[in-house]
Order: sequence, then structure tokens, then C-alpha cells
Amino acid sequence: MSDTTAPARPFVALATAVCKPGQTVPSPCVNVCRMSPSSGWCEGCWRSIDEIRAWSKSDDAGKLAIWAEVEARQRAAGLAPA
Repeated sequence: MSDTTAPARPFVALATAVCKPGQTVPSPCVNVCRMSPSSGWCEGCWRSIDEIRAWSKSDDAGKLAIWAEVEARQRAAGLAPA
């Protein structure tokens, strides 16, 4: 009998994100780019399409605000940092 439950999604956290060269605030992108029809958030990084679009134009304060929303959404969904 096979297990059909989905694997637990890891918590996407600023504290463990890796900066690319030239970045000061790393992107929450984890290369799972699929928008959830029910929540409207990316299933990988938990951002809305508007947040994804705005990311490259945002200053560090804006990016940190998006990170705060991402982490809050995950906690509200019952995920916790590892």
C-alpha cells in the first residue's frame, strides 16, 4: 500500500535563505513556481503574484516586509521553522 499524503512543505525562512551575488536581501524563491488556485500564493515561496512582480523593484525595506508576510502566512498555515 502506497502513502498518498503529500510530503510536508519546508518552512521558507529569511534566516536560512542564501543571497545571490549583489543581493542584500535574498529572495524567498525555492524554484517551485506554482500558484495555488485556492490561496493565490506561490506553493514554493508563499508570495502573491503581485509580491513576485514587485520583488525586483523593491528596496530592502520592501523585501523585508514581503518576507514578514511570507513567514506569517506559513505560521498561519501551521508550518513552523525547522
